[in-house]
Amino acid sequence: MTSTDVRDEAEDSGPSGYAAARLRLLTEGARSGPPRRAALAELTDGWLAGLFTAAAPGLRGASLIAVGGYGRGELSPRSDLDLVLLHDGGDPEAVAALADRLWYPVWDLGLALDHSVRTPAEARRTAAEDLKVQLGLLDARHLAGDLGLTAALRTTVLADWRNQAPRRLPELQELCAERGERQGELQYLLEPDLKEARGGLRDATALRAVAASWLADAPREGLDDARRRLLDVRDALHLATGRATDRLALQEQDQVAAELGLLDADTLLRQVYEAARVISYASDVTWREVGRVLRSRSVRPRLRAMLGGGKPVTERSPLAEGVVEQDGEAVLARAARPERDPVLPLRAAAAAAQAGVPLSLHAVRRLAATVRPLPTPWPAEAREQLVTLLGSGRPTVDVWEALEAEGLISRLLPDWERVRCRPQRNAVHVWTVDRHLIETAVRASEFTRRVSRPDLLLVAALLHDIGKGWPGDHSVAGEIIAQDVAARIGFDRADAAVLAALVRHHLLLVETATRRDLDDPATVALVARAVGTQSTLELLHALTEADALATGPAAWSSWRGSLVADLVRRVSAVLAGDLPEDPRATAAAAVTAEQERLALESVATGGPVLALRAQTEPPAGEAAETPEGPEPLGVELLIAVPDQPGVLPAVAGVLAVHRLTVRTAELRALELPDGVEGSVLLLDWRVAAEYGSLPQAARLRADLVRALDGSLDVAGRLAERDAAYPRRRGVVAPPPRVTVDPAASRHATVIEVRAQDAPGLLFRIGRALEDAGVRMRSAHVSTLGANAVDAFYVTGPEGDPLPGEEAVAVARKLEETLRG
Repeated sequence: MTSTDVRDEAEDSGPSGYAAARLRLLTEGARSGPPRRAALAELTDGWLAGLFTAAAPGLRGASLIAVGGYGRGELSPRSDLDLVLLHDGGDPEAVAALADRLWYPVWDLGLALDHSVRTPAEARRTAAEDLKVQLGLLDARHLAGDLGLTAALRTTVLADWRNQAPRRLPELQELCAERGERQGELQYLLEPDLKEARGGLRDATALRAVAASWLADAPREGLDDARRRLLDVRDALHLATGRATDRLALQEQDQVAAELGLLDADTLLRQVYEAARVISYASDVTWREVGRVLRSRSVRPRLRAMLGGGKPVTERSPLAEGVVEQDGEAVLARAARPERDPVLPLRAAAAAAQAGVPLSLHAVRRLAATVRPLPTPWPAEAREQLVTLLGSGRPTVDVWEALEAEGLISRLLPDWERVRCRPQRNAVHVWTVDRHLIETAVRASEFTRRVSRPDLLLVAALLHDIGKGWPGDHSVAGEIIAQDVAARIGFDRADAAVLAALVRHHLLLVETATRRDLDDPATVALVARAVGTQSTLELLHALTEADALATGPAAWSSWRGSLVADLVRRVSAVLAGDLPEDPRATAAAAVTAEQERLALESVATGGPVLALRAQTEPPAGEAAETPEGPEPLGVELLIAVPDQPGVLPAVAGVLAVHRLTVRTAELRALELPDGVEGSVLLLDWRVAAEYGSLPQAARLRADLVRALDGSLDVAGRLAERDAAYPRRRGVVAPPPRVTVDPAASRHATVIEVRAQDAPGLLFRIGRALEDAGVRMRSAHVSTLGANAVDAFYVTGPEGDPLPGEEAVAVARKLEETLRG
C-alpha cells in the first residue's frame, strides 16, 4: 500500500481510519528514515485537511498551518503536532467552533498537540515578543483553508525576520549557548538529549534560521546528513520506548541500535557523536560569521567617513610563513601555495592556536583540497609544528576540531580514525577517546616546565590512549602504535622508544601508588625497572597527572597526587645511582676545520666572523628525506667572536631583530692552536626565518658589530617591533621556570630555563645573566615546539662555580625578569 492509499483510507474513515493507517505506517519494516517521516506528515496533512473542510465548509478568512518540526515535515512517531489556526478576525465565534472541531479529535487519539489561534497581526506581535514563536513560524506550511492568508503571513514573518536579524540573531546565539551549558555537548554524553544538547536538532534548526536571515550561512557539507541521522535515531527511540522522548538512555541504546540495524550501542553512539560534531562545528563557524558581519556593519559607516567614502582595507597581520590573521581568524596568505608546502596545515594550525584565533573555514577547506601528503618520516619542521600546536593550551581544541572536520587529522595520523568519536562507557570519563587525548595534551601543556623534553610529553599525551581502538589491553596495543607513529613523524629510535614506554606504562604510577605497598622495596624496584631512566620518570609523572585531570573530576585528587608523588620520589632515589652522565656536562666536542678557520680569522680581525649555510643533513635521528631529495632543515649559523662580555645577548638580539627563530644553539670557548694568543667564543646556531627570506650574512655581521660596541639599541628595536603589531590574545602559557642543577657539573653552575619561546627570549636571558655579573662558560639552547629548554653553564669572575646561595639568587632574579 502506497502512502497515497494510506492517506485516502485515513480521510475516508475519519479518526479511526487515520489511527489505523498511522499504526500500519509506523510498523512497516520496509520503510524508515526520511521516507517514513514524509509519509507520516503527508498522512497527517490529509487527515487534518479533512477535519478542517468538514468542520468549516463555508468559512472564509481562515487557514490551518503546520509550524515548527511538523512544518518542516519532520514527524517522528511520537512528535507533537505544532498547529496554528490563522484567521482574519471576521467571525470569532465561528473560528472558536472550528478550533474545537480540530483540536478535540487530535486529543481523542492521544496525540500531543501544541496549538494556537491567532490573526496575522497577533502572530506577528507574538513572534516579535517570543523568539521561539518566530522560529516556528519560519517553517510555516499551509495545510487547509485560505492559502492567501497563509502566504501573506509567511511573507511578512520572513521579512520581519530578515529586517530584525541584527537584533534577533545575537539573542538566538545566546539562547543556543545557554541551552548548551544546561544540556551539555551531544558529542560527548553517554545519555544525550538528541534535541536540546549542543550539536543536536535544536542547533540544526537554529542554523536554518540563520540561513533564512540572509545575514550568514552555515557550512552545508554533511549538515543535512547529520540532521537526518539524528532524526533517524529519534524515530527509533520513539518506537523502542513508545514515548515522546529525546533522551537516549543507556538501557534503551541496544534496542535503538537494533531498530536501526546497527551492530551495537557503541556503533549507535559513535554515529550520534559524528552527527553532533558536524552540527557543532557548523554552529561555531556560522556564529563567528554572524559576529563578523554584525561588527562589519557597525564599523563600516565610521570607516567610510574617516576614509572619505573609500572602501576600507581589511588588516592582515602575519602569523607565520603563509599564514596571516584577518578579521579575528587565521587565514592563508595570498602568496601561500598549499600544493607545494605539505607542512602548511600544521604550521597554520600551530600559528592559529598560538595566537588564540580560530582557523578560517575557507583556509581549512583549501588545505584539505590542495595540500600534498607529508613524506615519511616527517620533516623536522612538521614535527615541531605539531608539538607547538599540542602545547598551545585551550585554543588547541578548536583548531584541532577544525582540522578534523575536514579530514586532515586522519590524513596526518591514520591511526586516529579508530579512536575518533569512540565512546567511553565509564562514569569517570567525561569525553570520547579522541577528545580525551586532546584534553590530555591541553593539560600536559601546563606541565611543560616540569620536564626536560616537553615535546615527548605532549606527543605522549596525544597518543597514550590510541590503543583503545584495538582489541585487548589498550596500553599494549598503544605501545606498538606509538612506536610506529613516532618513527613516522620523525623521532629517532631513542625518542620513539621513550614514547612507546610512556604509552605502555601511562597507568603504572597511579595504579601502583593506589594499589601497592610503597614501603615494599620490590614495588619501587619494579617501577624503576619499567621506567628505566630519570628523564622518563619525570615525563611519566607529568603524563599521569595530565591524563587524570583530563579524564574527569573523579579521576584525580590531592590524595592520589600525594601518593603518586611519593612513589616518584622513591623511584627517583633508586634511579639516582645509575643516571647516565648529562651530555651537557661532557667535554667540548672536537673543533672542526671550519670552526678553527673562523676562530683564527676572528682573532686576526678582532671582531665577529660568521658563516651561513643551509643545513640539509639532519641532526642525529632527524631523518628529513623527501621524494625530491634532502630537505633543508633551516640554516646553520656559525659565529666566532673574541671572548668579551655580552656576546650571547648581542647575538641573540640581532637574530631576533632580523626575525630569525632559534631552534638550537651552542656556545662554548675554543681552545686555540699553540702560539695563537687570545680567547674565542664559538656560537653554533640552527635558525629559520619566521616568514619571508633570510637576511644576508654581511648585514647580520654589520648589526652584530654594532650590537657588541653598543651603537645598536637592540632592546629599543625589539620594543618598537612589538609595539608595531597589535597584541593578540594568544595562549596563556605556563610561567617560566628557572632552576639550578647542582649535580650537573663539577666545573660550573648549571642554570636551566624552561619557558615559552618568544622573539627576544634568548636576548633577555643573556642580558639578565650579564647583569648578574656571571661568566658564560657554555650554553645549550633547544626549542621544542613552542617551548624553550635552555641550560647555561656559568661561573664567577674567577672561573669557579657559584656558591649555592648565590646561584639560587641568580636563578630567582632571572625568573623574575622573565615573568615581568
